[in-house]
Amino acid sequence: MKKVFFGISLLLCAVIQLQAQKSSKIVVEHSDFGDRNQDEIPDALLLRGNVRVRQEGVVFTCNKAYFFEKENYIKAFGEVQMVQGDTLFLNSRYAEYNGEVKQAYATGNVVMRSPESTLVTDTINFDRNTQEAYYNSYGTITSKENTLKSKSGRYFANEKKFRFLTAVTITNPKYTIKSNHLDYYTNSGHSYLFGPSTITSKENFIYTEKGFYDTKKNVAYFKRKSYIKYKDRLIEADSLYYDRNREYASGTNNVKITDSINKGIIKGHYAEIYRNLKTEKDSMIITKRAVAISLVEKDSMYIHGKKMLITGKTGERIIRAFNNVRFYKIDMSGKCDSIHSDQKKALTKLIGKPILWNYENQMTGDVMHLIGNNNTEKLDSLKVLNNSFIVSKDSLGTGYNQVKGQNLYGKFRDNKLYEVDVVKNTEVVFYMRNDQHELIGINKNVSSKINMTLDKNTIDTITFFNQVDGDIYPEKELPENARKLRGFIWRGDERIKSKDDIFPAEDNELDAKIQADKKAEMAKEDKPLEPSKETKDYDKKNPKPVVK
Repeated sequence: MKKVFFGISLLLCAVIQLQAQKSSKIVVEHSDFGDRNQDEIPDALLLRGNVRVRQEGVVFTCNKAYFFEKENYIKAFGEVQMVQGDTLFLNSRYAEYNGEVKQAYATGNVVMRSPESTLVTDTINFDRNTQEAYYNSYGTITSKENTLKSKSGRYFANEKKFRFLTAVTITNPKYTIKSNHLDYYTNSGHSYLFGPSTITSKENFIYTEKGFYDTKKNVAYFKRKSYIKYKDRLIEADSLYYDRNREYASGTNNVKITDSINKGIIKGHYAEIYRNLKTEKDSMIITKRAVAISLVEKDSMYIHGKKMLITGKTGERIIRAFNNVRFYKIDMSGKCDSIHSDQKKALTKLIGKPILWNYENQMTGDVMHLIGNNNTEKLDSLKVLNNSFIVSKDSLGTGYNQVKGQNLYGKFRDNKLYEVDVVKNTEVVFYMRNDQHELIGINKNVSSKINMTLDKNTIDTITFFNQVDGDIYPEKELPENARKLRGFIWRGDERIKSKDDIFPAEDNELDAKIQADKKAEMAKEDKPLEPSKETKDYDKKNPKPVVK
């Protein structure tokens, strides 16, 4: 009797196959046992034992199945597997497949595998028409480099892409990515991040609201509200490029680097940063409206150069600024060709035609040195070497107070210059006034040394030492051409009076354009990042097998 029934089941299968070949119906290729029972399973064929069915290149195998021929529908039980070519393998304890709409549903220990990755979840739906699978029951995806976990997700088989619109975590031996919207290409390992997203590693913490990360090459590009945070430094920019293997980053537009240990800020519209984690030596280059800001209580120093270079490890930084350098602090500003500042030595050198304004006092010389105190973190002294010259306008008249000599040595108190010594071959022209500010004469003399004490923008006292030769002349008795020392040049119109004055006109024009472009971009409709040319080229070079 069993042999007769088995033969009937095979005959039924053969008939179904002939019908399917004409109408793309589900084809039953094999079953150890077949039966019909209208009472228990109306309009269905019961298949048991090594069940194998097919439709247009997709093969289902299981232990038991109900096949509804009229609906072209199958329910599969026990060790269910759906295989699509060699690109997709779906295993579960239970599955349903509708051959009319070509949609599958699987649940119970679901495992979906492709050559690049494996997804484990509880329930999944797969649409063969769009080649999309989706789940809402938490899932874990593993690939060679990464492990992804999310509450829900969608897989696009043709693009080899996962899309997550709820909490997703990518775990890599070197870092962890978290986002609420992430597209992940399993073939290339490329990740596209949208909305608030974080990347955490031993070395740093990264935040972005729109970015790209190549999980195989460990390079990234971040575009919106992005920053990289180290234990001692915060790097921000409108767009950031990051190479984890080299610990290299570059920023474009509105770059801001905050150094929490050295209490400084670097700004510009382009920067490159390299960190050497082994030696703790860093290097940084900043251009396009570059400025270094040293945070000193309420009296910060601003330094600008066409190009700025910072090197060295924490506590031993060296800052170099080149080409039309300008700097400003409340009581001091200046210009020179270049600056060299050594943090360890607390020494800043102003090189190439330096000029310094201390309040209303103009100082020039061949070379200038500003010396700090690392213990107090304040300015300690000033040196002006060779051809030192101090000029200030007479407080009420049209003349100029002048002091010149070979070298100048100044002392600071609370970051303010309060005493100056000018030594060797000193000369002076000084307008002397009484307590009623009346001019009592013009002091013109030479000596070997001059000492001055300063009270903000005025000379409080002036003392001459050794071999003093000169006199106090009534104003009418000293000709105009004798009232200016050799080498006198007044450059008051060049004086930098605010932190904004350190930037030349072309830098301000660049900044205005960048801010306008940024405002216009933000006003546009928010569009997701499109897959990059590299992502597309990767799939061209590593093509997926053709789905039959």
